[in-house]
Amino acid sequence: MASETERLAGFLYEIGLLKRYKRTGWFVAGVQDPESIADHSFRTAIIASVLAAMEGADPERAALLSLFHDSQETRLTDLPYLARPYVEKASNEEVTEHQTRGLPDVVTAMITGVVAEYEGKASAEAMCARDADKLECLIQAVEYREHGNRNTRPWIDSSLAQLQTASAKRLAAEVQKSGSLDWFTRVLNGDEGP
Repeated sequence: MASETERLAGFLYEIGLLKRYKRTGWFVAGVQDPESIADHSFRTAIIASVLAAMEGADPERAALLSLFHDSQETRLTDLPYLARPYVEKASNEEVTEHQTRGLPDVVTAMITGVVAEYEGKASAEAMCARDADKLECLIQAVEYREHGNRNTRPWIDSSLAQLQTASAKRLAAEVQKSGSLDWFTRVLNGDEGP
């Protein structure tokens, strides 16, 4: 039987799959080389920490929730919304429980607790993390649109419809009226920040 440390090493390798798995919904939109799940989760964690700070919640906790919000996709992959009505799948909590079997108890408790909190939608941090997931999708859709993909409107609309916090709604409005390189132009023109 594998030791806890062997299982933990295996879990870390498993999480590495998220760097290779693509966000499949973007294929439906015609994006040729979409972002990976890990790419999405990274920016989602940054956004979650920003939203949490703006909403008076714990930025570190919101970022942590975001880092694990799609970790189950190592086993489920990223099923596009179009497939969901036709596929019966285990809950994210159940997949996480399987993923963490045999890991050190403190690690298992941390990961399963984070996933349960995110899925439970009850804490301010969970709300910020969930909004960050949608806001990241919206930002990515705007970027893909700027790169010539005209099919991203459904992702923008869907993301907007699901935002809950005032800070996320405010940022979403700004994202839609600004360009992805506006910050770069300001820096080149001598403005100090993004």
